[in-house]
Amino acid sequence: MLIVPFLAAASLAMAGADAAPSLKITQRIAGPDGSWDYAAFDQVHRRLYVAHGAAITAIDVDSGKVTPSLLPAQRAHIALPLPGGDEILVTNGGSNTAVLANAMTGAVRATIATGSKPDAALIEPTTGLALVMNGDSGDITLIDTKAARAVGSIPVGGALEFGAADGQGRVFVNIEDKSEIAVIDMASRKVTARWTLAGCEEPSGLAYAASAKLLISACANGMAKAVSAADGAVVATLKIGPKPDAAFFDAARNLAYIPSGGDGTLAVIAVRGPRDVAVVDTVKTQAGSRTGTLDPKTGRIYLPSARFDPPAKPGGRPTVQPGSFAVLVLDR
Repeated sequence: MLIVPFLAAASLAMAGADAAPSLKITQRIAGPDGSWDYAAFDQVHRRLYVAHGAAITAIDVDSGKVTPSLLPAQRAHIALPLPGGDEILVTNGGSNTAVLANAMTGAVRATIATGSKPDAALIEPTTGLALVMNGDSGDITLIDTKAARAVGSIPVGGALEFGAADGQGRVFVNIEDKSEIAVIDMASRKVTARWTLAGCEEPSGLAYAASAKLLISACANGMAKAVSAADGAVVATLKIGPKPDAAFFDAARNLAYIPSGGDGTLAVIAVRGPRDVAVVDTVKTQAGSRTGTLDPKTGRIYLPSARFDPPAKPGGRPTVQPGSFAVLVLDR
C-alpha cells in the first residue's frame, strides 16, 4: 500500500473525501465467458488482470485491448503483478500451484506447489516474498519469486481469505470460517494475535489504510468492520451490501471500496483518521459484482461482472448468461 508522502497532502485528501463527486459506470469492457475471482491492477503496464476459472484475462485500460487468455489456468483465483511489472503470480485452486509467468506474453517460468486451494496472494515488502493464502489447508505458502521456489510456510488454521501487509513486517489475514483476523509477524513467521470480528459472517476482502493504520474487513452479512491495526479494536461497524468478496484502498484519496455482489452496490468509505471512518456513498453497480480493483493514478474502479439467470434448481447457483461478462469501469 502507498503512503501519502506529506502530512499536508494526507490532510487535504481526508478533508476532501466526503465532497468527492459520486462514481458512475462510464464503460463496460467485454471479456470472455467463465467464472472469475479477483482482479488486480498493473501500474507499470497499466493493465488489468482478471482471474477467470480457466485463463487469465488481461486488459490494457488505456486502449481497451483485451487479451482473453494470456495464459491457461486451473480455477485461478488471482493474477498478482510482481514488483517491476515483468511477471505475474497466478494461484491455481484446481492444481494447488502458483505459477510465475511473463506479464506481457504469458510464458510460464515456473510452477510451484502450494498448500490446498491457494486463493489470494500478496507481496510482503520487508521480505520481498510472495504470500499465498491456502483456503483448505489453512496455511500460507512463502515464495521467493526471484529464485522461483517455495521457501517455507506459516500455519494459521481455518479458511484463509484475503490478506494485507502493513509494510513494517506484519501481515493480516481474514479467516472466513472463524470470523477473525490473524496477525502474522514475518520476522518469526508466526501468528502473534487473533482478533475476533464479532457479528461479521465469513470475512473475505481486507484493505489496509496506511494513513490511518486501519484495517477494513468485508463481511458476507452486509457489514464491514473497521479495525485498528495497532491493537485489533473494532472502531466502527459499517453498513454495506451483502456478499462482498473484496476490499481495496485508494491511498491518494483516502477512500476504501467494497463491492457487494448480492445487491450490486459499491460502498465508498472515507478514512479520515484512526477512529474516523464512514460510508459516504453507495453506488449502484450490477448484481454479481463482488470483486474489483482500482487504478491508483486515476482513481478509476474496475469491477468484473456478468448477468445471471435464475438457478436451474431451487437452492442452486444462478447461471451466467452467455456473452454477458464485462468489466465495469467506474469514474467520477
